[in-house]
Amino acid sequence: MTNPRILLLFAVAALTLAGCGDDPAAPPAAAAWTVGAPIPAERIKIGVVYISDPKQEKSGYSREHYVGIAAMQKTLHLRDDQILTRTDVSDAEPRIVEFALRELITLGANVIFATSFNYMDVCEQLAAEFPNVIFAHCSGYKFNERNFTNYFGRIYQAWYLSGIVAGLSTQTGKIGYVVAFGAENSECSGCLNAFALGAASVNPQAQIWTRVVNNWFDPPTEALAANELLSAGCDIIVQHTDSPRSLLEAQKAGARGLGYNSNMRVEAPDAVLASAVWNWGAYYTACVRSVIDGSFTTRPYFGGIAEGLLDLTPLNETLVAPDLATVIKQKVDAARAAMRHGQFNVFDGEIKTNDGKIIGAAGKTLSDADIRQNIHWYGENVRELP
Repeated sequence: MTNPRILLLFAVAALTLAGCGDDPAAPPAAAAWTVGAPIPAERIKIGVVYISDPKQEKSGYSREHYVGIAAMQKTLHLRDDQILTRTDVSDAEPRIVEFALRELITLGANVIFATSFNYMDVCEQLAAEFPNVIFAHCSGYKFNERNFTNYFGRIYQAWYLSGIVAGLSTQTGKIGYVVAFGAENSECSGCLNAFALGAASVNPQAQIWTRVVNNWFDPPTEALAANELLSAGCDIIVQHTDSPRSLLEAQKAGARGLGYNSNMRVEAPDAVLASAVWNWGAYYTACVRSVIDGSFTTRPYFGGIAEGLLDLTPLNETLVAPDLATVIKQKVDAARAAMRHGQFNVFDGEIKTNDGKIIGAAGKTLSDADIRQNIHWYGENVRELP
């Protein structure tokens, strides 16, 4: 049975859009999208779905997507009424996700950005139902040939740079890594392994001790994990979740930390050395511009440092000695430049795992598909906390 609220929303939207045509002072109505046809910038209407409320956050996953949308809006000179948002949309409840997306469509959205992996299946369903609306979902893998795509990036490149900072900064040789999920999740294990490779490149004796919290956002469990790692002798704590809680625990303990998603120095200024960060505006601007000029395709987007999609924030030099700061910056800059110019891809050559296997081959590099879906192993310097 159709939800009566949804029917009401469609009716209200229809009346609203019809009324706009009669009022010369009203903003232009949104346009229906068709394959290969441009949409004038003034008739674009963007819908965005967030798992939290980015306006209430100083940092984190949703906040960085919000900043990216704002950058796109400014670059393309879109009006405020052309950006529609739904916040605190749990990705664990498909019906809630569907309702939020249908609301955006009812209100005229012709491009929808769904910012969480678990929005993927609902986007796939609605893309088939609404062929004149573009759906783009973050971090997933599904797409179709008409109006449904996905976007993500080589964030492991920034994690490699983060590993360089940690490897040069640790004094105990034990680095604690609080991670959302374990080796079953290729995104998490891929970034962890890239971090471990970065640390090993400058400090072969450093070990990465990991604690899995089985959730992207669970501050109490993250705090517990960080303190367990600190108690085990780790002097650097890494946050690979959506909460800054593990970094706050590091700061309380007088330890150092490395953040993720956004510049976590705003959360823990006395602990955070640097953060692996996204610049989502690079993708959002390119995508919406392609809709405006008619060049949009559903080919998945997978950018990196070369495209400006991600990077490592500048080193917090107040936390390290001047001589060490100079070495860290030189090593990070050299690795970043090699990535940017295609001279280094992180997962190059043979890679040893911590259970004695060999991944990859000399003279070759792992493909994007393998990195995204098939890294279910840990590098030789990774340890799991008992």
